[in-house]
Amino acid sequence: MAGPWPLLRSFLRNCVAGTLVVVTVNDRYASVITVRGTSMNPTLESQQGDRALVSRLCLDARYGLSRGDVVVFRSPTEHRSLLVKRLIALPGDWIQVPAAQEIRQIPVGHCWVEGDNPDVSWDSRSYGPIPLGLMQGRVTHIVWPPNRIGPVERKMPEGRVMQR
Repeated sequence: MAGPWPLLRSFLRNCVAGTLVVVTVNDRYASVITVRGTSMNPTLESQQGDRALVSRLCLDARYGLSRGDVVVFRSPTEHRSLLVKRLIALPGDWIQVPAAQEIRQIPVGHCWVEGDNPDVSWDSRSYGPIPLGLMQGRVTHIVWPPNRIGPVERKMPEGRVMQR
């Protein structure tokens, strides 16, 4: 009688292998985040308990980020926090900042992000352009709740960005 050890060893080996696969997928390819706050209403709604799929493939130079994408990035003021906003302008673009009545050029290596709900959003209008190095991925789909499952629309504010 061999006892429980072969069964336990097989179980542990499968758990370790599964964990490595999940960590690799989460780190390199995609993850699911829970939406918090109201800055992206109505696109993403925290009151509905929205969960969103974040693709990390856009961080590879071949795929890239585009104006109008909803992106996830590390907060420039609180590095432990992840924020979700819409990418408005890329390096070299000129953007009209409505509240300040000014036009600014986005520096190399930076981008401009804004929430879809400007009345409550803490975004580039508050802290300026953010480094592209803070980007964590692009929100591609809402995956929960079931009545909201679907792709996240790419959209841009009219007449505020002059592309390079």
